[in-house]
Order: sequence, then C-alpha cells, then structure tokens
Amino acid sequence: MGYSASPGWRGSVEYDYIDQDELRSGTRSAAGVPDGVELEHDTLNQYVTTGISYSPDPAWSISLYAPYVIRSHSTYGNVDAAQPLPFLSSSRSSSLGDLRIIGAYQGLLPENNLGIQLGVKLPTGRYGTAINFDQGPKAGTPLDASLQPGTGSTDVIVGAYYHQPISRNLEMFVNGQFQSAMRHHMDEPGNDYRPGNSTTASFGLRYAPNPHWVPQLQVNLVHKAPDQGALADIQSTAGTVAYVSPGFTAQFASLHVFGFIQLPVYSNLYGYQLFPHATASVGASYGF
Repeated sequence: MGYSASPGWRGSVEYDYIDQDELRSGTRSAAGVPDGVELEHDTLNQYVTTGISYSPDPAWSISLYAPYVIRSHSTYGNVDAAQPLPFLSSSRSSSLGDLRIIGAYQGLLPENNLGIQLGVKLPTGRYGTAINFDQGPKAGTPLDASLQPGTGSTDVIVGAYYHQPISRNLEMFVNGQFQSAMRHHMDEPGNDYRPGNSTTASFGLRYAPNPHWVPQLQVNLVHKAPDQGALADIQSTAGTVAYVSPGFTAQFASLHVFGFIQLPVYSNLYGYQLFPHATASVGASYGF
C-alpha cells in the first residue's frame, strides 16, 4: 500500500489466485442466462507480479510493477433455449500484462503516514483480439477484449493512503485508488475498446504486539464502470463488490512476507458475470 519510510531499493513478488466459477447477476447467484446471452462456464486467473521500488528518502518513492497473466477461460457461447447447450469452447494463455509505474509522496505530515500516489498503466500486454480460443466450436476466434492479458490503453492512476496508531498495539489504515483510460489504441469505428474506470478503497486494522508477525483484517470495496466500444461486453463488465480480507504480514530482517484470503460479502453486478467464491494472495518483498 506504499507504507514505507525506509530509503533504498526494494524488490517484490506477488501471486494472486482468482477462480471465477459462480454465475451471478445483480446481487444474487444465477441459474442461467436469457436467450441470446452468453453463458460463461469458468475463468481462472493467476497473476505473478514482480516489482521494484526506489525511495531516495522517507518522503518519496517510485515503483514499477510487471504482471505475468496466466488465464484459462471456458464458455458455452450464446444460449438458445430451443437448441441443446453447445459444447464448451476454451482458451489457455500466459503472457506479460500491462506494466504500472506509480510514484508516491508521503511527506505531508511529520509522521510520514499520509501519502498521495500518481501513476500510469502502459499498454504492454496483448490486447483486443490477440488471444483466441484454442478448443471447441469457437476455436480460432478471439476472446472478449476484457479477457485479453492487456487492455490496449494508457491509464492514469491516482490514489491516497493514511495509517494511524489507535492504541499501543492496534493501527488503522485506509487507502483509495482511481484508474481511468486516457488513451486507447483500439479507437477505430467498429474496432474500438476502452476499459471502464475503476475505483478501489480499503480500510482495516493491524494488530502488532509483535512487530515480526502482524495479523490484519481489511474491508475492500471495488466499483467498475462498464467497458465501452464495439469490442466491449458493455452489459457484463461493471459492478460493485465488497470483500472482507483476513491476512497477515511478517518481517524477518529485510524480508517481508504476506498472505490474504479475500471473501466476498456483497456484489451488485451488471448483466451475468462469473464471480469467485474467494481469492488468495501471497507475496514477499526484500529491501537492499
């Protein structure tokens, strides 16, 4: 989250596991979809993100994050109640995603506990129609633009964070981030795609009687606007979600490790979307 007052370099790696296997619409599970609507079966997302950060002093830092996207997806295609359910079409791919560069300044208060962020997401991942289905009736046709490793857009990222002790061993934190596509490469009529704006916010508590092992509890809020353009699935790419996320961080000298389980407690999704029952994240960083 940018909580660091130690100058120097830091490398990091993070693994995120997100298995979207539950069909939902609005605030509820869905047993199926109306005629003419795509019935997706499963999307398994795995992200391995490496990062490098540099802080010249306790107030300033800049970070570069490079995600490697491993994704499998399967769908029945559009449903016709008068016909048998089609065979599954599926795709498996792994490649570099979109790089993020984020600068932070946390010198607004003497304690260095209030920070602001400004960054950019670059269109380094394959996007648009680059990845095709490799099995089933749709073999050779492209995946939805929202399922490609990249979005093909250059996005601005702005954020802020704050943390504050509230007792001897208890600390609260809150942060938020907004991301919006400022330029999208796919901008020709009939062949355009722009990802929807996204807003995330988190708040929670850290319990630290022992600085080497710190349990945490977070609430994560996510809102995403619909994707836009002829290649966008406008009806099924937006919504609001809330998660409760228990986890921990641990410190061993210059090595920090963390693990979290993210449990959805509320969702209000446009259209019909695949949704995870839970997600998991683990990672480590090392200062040098």
